[in-house]
Amino acid sequence: MATDEKQARKDAQKLIADNRRARFDYEIMDKYEGGLVLTGSEVKSMRAGKVDIVDAYASIDHGELWLKQLYVAPFEMASAFPHEPRRARKVLLHKREIAAIGKEIGRGGLTVVPMRLYFSKGNVKVELAVVRGKKKEDKRADIAKKTADRDARAAMGRAVRGKG
Repeated sequence: MATDEKQARKDAQKLIADNRRARFDYEIMDKYEGGLVLTGSEVKSMRAGKVDIVDAYASIDHGELWLKQLYVAPFEMASAFPHEPRRARKVLLHKREIAAIGKEIGRGGLTVVPMRLYFSKGNVKVELAVVRGKKKEDKRADIAKKTADRDARAAMGRAVRGKG
């Protein structure tokens, strides 16, 4: 029953943007999910997929979590009251979650980046991750591991088909 519920929840989520670059550049320590405070034209642009999440990061100001440098393209039809493309957007999280993020960031060397933006039951949600930057050696090791896995899968595929 639990797997059916998870599948139904996953089907109800529509992905807007995925920060694949962050998975390569950072080591993920912890993840959080929160809502975003947006204007109507921003939601319309997000439905059209006109979002750039790569340069975005989150910071805590006066006990509130803000997502900064998230680019949401201006909506063409909203000419009367357009939104600013790179404005700071408030992330809705519980106080204890914000305090936990603040404590982790306070240790130093960590930052908060958005991993995914998606619609969940009509609301825009953001998956935030507390991350530490990878060193060049770590990135090389990841690339080597991916290459080895790909080669192993290809070899197994050839063996199954009887061509290897």
